[in-house]
Amino acid sequence: MTLLARRGLAAWRRSLQVRVVAGTLVLSTVVVVLASWMLLRQVSEGILQEKIDSSIVEASSDLRSTKVTIDAAEPTGDTNRVLLDLSEDIAMRARTSGLYEVGVRIVKPNGDDVPPVAEATMNTPLVWSVPDDLTRSLRIGQVSYRFVSLVRTDGSMTPNLVIGSQLRESDTNATFNLYYFFDLRQQQDILDLLQRSLIAVGSLLVLLLGLVAWFVTRQVVSPVRMAREIAERLAAGRLDQRMRVRGEDDLARLATSFNQMAASLQRQIRQLEELSRVQRRFVSDVSHELRTPITTVRMAADVLHDARRSFDPSIARSAELLQNELDRFEALLTDLLEISRFDAGAAALELDDVDFRPLVRQVVDAAQPLATRKGSRLVLDLPDTACVAEVDPRRLVRVLRNLVINAIEYGEGRDVEIRVASDEQATAVSVRDHGIGLKPGESAMVFDRFWRADPARARTTGGTGLGLAIAMEDVLLHGGWLQAWGSPGEGAHFRLTVPRRPSEPLDHSPIPLVPDDARRPFAELTASPENAESPGAST
Repeated sequence: MTLLARRGLAAWRRSLQVRVVAGTLVLSTVVVVLASWMLLRQVSEGILQEKIDSSIVEASSDLRSTKVTIDAAEPTGDTNRVLLDLSEDIAMRARTSGLYEVGVRIVKPNGDDVPPVAEATMNTPLVWSVPDDLTRSLRIGQVSYRFVSLVRTDGSMTPNLVIGSQLRESDTNATFNLYYFFDLRQQQDILDLLQRSLIAVGSLLVLLLGLVAWFVTRQVVSPVRMAREIAERLAAGRLDQRMRVRGEDDLARLATSFNQMAASLQRQIRQLEELSRVQRRFVSDVSHELRTPITTVRMAADVLHDARRSFDPSIARSAELLQNELDRFEALLTDLLEISRFDAGAAALELDDVDFRPLVRQVVDAAQPLATRKGSRLVLDLPDTACVAEVDPRRLVRVLRNLVINAIEYGEGRDVEIRVASDEQATAVSVRDHGIGLKPGESAMVFDRFWRADPARARTTGGTGLGLAIAMEDVLLHGGWLQAWGSPGEGAHFRLTVPRRPSEPLDHSPIPLVPDDARRPFAELTASPENAESPGAST
């Protein structure tokens, strides 16, 4: 039952057609029930009122005849004899009409009926019992009625209309209560038939309305579902998918507009892809072509740099600047060549089981001179046990070096904290600085190519703006995450997470993305495990 409820709830949430049909059925049922109840009530009141009117006419006519009989009877002085004569006379008329059955009782002086020995029922098949409120309401010359259910002598229960009145015999001064029983089985049968008919017709009407709602919604929902499926295929890269156009109605125009949009997107995406290919080819070709002249220039620059002490001081300084700028230029060429390999899909991993702790110490030792010049202290937090994962150590060192150098450069001379942690599924390294931090939205752009947090900032290391973009590509090759958190004035926190084995899925990190000492824990983050552990959202 729980499984069926879950499936029904899922269908209700996902299917517009199910909600429309279910809503139509519920509203139709309510309308049909209300309409049937009002119709049945009106018909019932009409049938019963007609029966009451005709029955009162019959009872009043018999009462007048009975009154004439009593007035014309010879005085006997015997109340029981009067009762028997009256009963025989009424019974004869009741058998003649066949419309009712009659009961007669003598009333005591205090107004109550006498015991059953002083009553006559004229061989009626009813075990009759008159409601007390009807007996108390009877007056001489007046007629009252009630609806009752009486038991017949065969044990069946039948609905009846009981009409009562009183007569007085002048000779004995006795008062008689006369009760006329009109059978309502025929009216009850008519109402039962009407009720069954209303239920059958109402159920059929609700079913037909549900079918109509299903058919109508299907005509509308089917194109929408088709558009959703085509949109999913377009999102999956199948740009040649189109909707079928039938007719000239609004849905056909929607399909036409959708196809035009898809064609425009396909054309623009292909143009962008072609432009991107040209750009990547240009970068790759230029990077390779510049290698030869740069090598020649490097050789000449090395000669000048080695002989700079024999030059005039201004020329010697120029030789030093030439050497430094050639270093930066070669670094840029190296990064561009690496990016072109990623774009061409030529990058490959040389995997090995590596303990992260020695790699982190190696990177920290290499960055220590820069940290000393910037006035920053490198703080290591390494576990006692090995933090092993199957990675490419060359690429991993490059990623860690980029993270540590950036933290020192933007750390404003404050401490830079490097932490390593591992569990059964993943190994992580985090680098935290307490410098200028990242502004809102910058954590999503920090891994873009040539993007810099502060372009106007004086930078001593001469970065190319490609370091974090290359680091991201290296991490994605391992099936891992490279994520950033930052807040102005609180610094930045970068977290590298890789699975212990590249084939294993990654759904969490041993290190939280938001630092424990952050005053605003959700100021800026990208794909933190507390929010959305998704490798695709790490940038």
